[in-house]
Amino acid sequence: MPKYFYTAQSLKKGGKTDVLEAKDIHQLAEKLRKQGFILIRAETEKERKTRKNKFNILLSFGGISLTEKLFFTRNLAVMIAAGFPLPRALDTLSSQAKSEKFKKTLLDIKEEIIKGKNFSESLGKYPNIFSELFRNMIKVGEEAGNLEDVLKILAFQMEREHELSSKIKGAMIYPAVIICAMLGVGILMLVMVVPQLTKTFKQLDIELPATTRFVIGLGDFLVQKWYLVILIVIFLVLFFWRLLKIKKGKRFLDALLLKMPIISPIIKKSNSAATVRNLASLISSGVPIVRSLEIVSGTLGNIYYKEAIVEATKKVKKGEKLSEALKPYGNIYPLTVVQMIAVGEETGETSKILSQLADFFEEEVTRTTQNLASVIEPVVMLIIGAAVGFFAISMVQPMYSMLQGI
Repeated sequence: MPKYFYTAQSLKKGGKTDVLEAKDIHQLAEKLRKQGFILIRAETEKERKTRKNKFNILLSFGGISLTEKLFFTRNLAVMIAAGFPLPRALDTLSSQAKSEKFKKTLLDIKEEIIKGKNFSESLGKYPNIFSELFRNMIKVGEEAGNLEDVLKILAFQMEREHELSSKIKGAMIYPAVIICAMLGVGILMLVMVVPQLTKTFKQLDIELPATTRFVIGLGDFLVQKWYLVILIVIFLVLFFWRLLKIKKGKRFLDALLLKMPIISPIIKKSNSAATVRNLASLISSGVPIVRSLEIVSGTLGNIYYKEAIVEATKKVKKGEKLSEALKPYGNIYPLTVVQMIAVGEETGETSKILSQLADFFEEEVTRTTQNLASVIEPVVMLIIGAAVGFFAISMVQPMYSMLQGI
């Protein structure tokens, strides 16, 4: 007989969710009626698995924002501290969630906990929403009985991560807007102004320089075959997206970013900050150093930082100190990181020193991003000036040649 997962209600006994074997749904309803319950909802094990698979596929499209996860973590810590039972806290927070996906996720986690699963185990069903770092810290908090403290550490860590990413994005907005505006104006000139000048040149019947012919050809291409431009842009976006999925392509792009003059300092400082911040959070929560390093390696985006931590983990497993294991990677991790970790190992306050080091690198990223606009602005202005100058010379040169021939 199939097993039915059901929800039933009774005026005297209240609600009930359980599993019961029955020949069909009618027999299930009859069995529950004899117990004094009215069947509300029921589904077989097969139907339940199908529903959950569809639900998980739905959740895989589009992630939950860091802001929403931060709000959830901070409020959960407050509610646990106030003595709220975990299922009730999750139910309340699900009603406050802005994302429908996140709302459904929290309700599903609540159901799993009611059935007897651990919080960390329930979170494991949603690796696209809750990172390995998040799940492992929750697991340590459950085992040690200090879930409230772990949630506070997680909230603080996520808050600093959000601040850092916001500052980096904010610094990139200005040059991105200028470049987009420049491209927009350039396309409008090629589509609207150049065709008018081309008619004038044809009427004058004069020989055009190579630069002028290039600009006219580019304008004609945009007017007549604009759909190819859209296809080329889509192809390039898909190409770079695919390149990031291939290990060799990811390695090439990450190496390029580490060598770019303006971007390189931000990449190095932000990855160093992420490494020491996550490591500090895990160690302070009670996660062993080797396991902490394994988790941290999975949180880093740049492949060179990921490989450095993976290799360092192998050495630490063999008994080597972390500071010694990171020494060969001085090209990506500043000497300050190695020296401060060495001090933490000597004093036994690694977590505290790593937190201070994370604060230092985050402040460095803030300073770098604040100065970024002043560094990029003249470079962008030079590029715009060169583009405008090339266009102006290309269009004026034929007229100047014509006037000289008169």
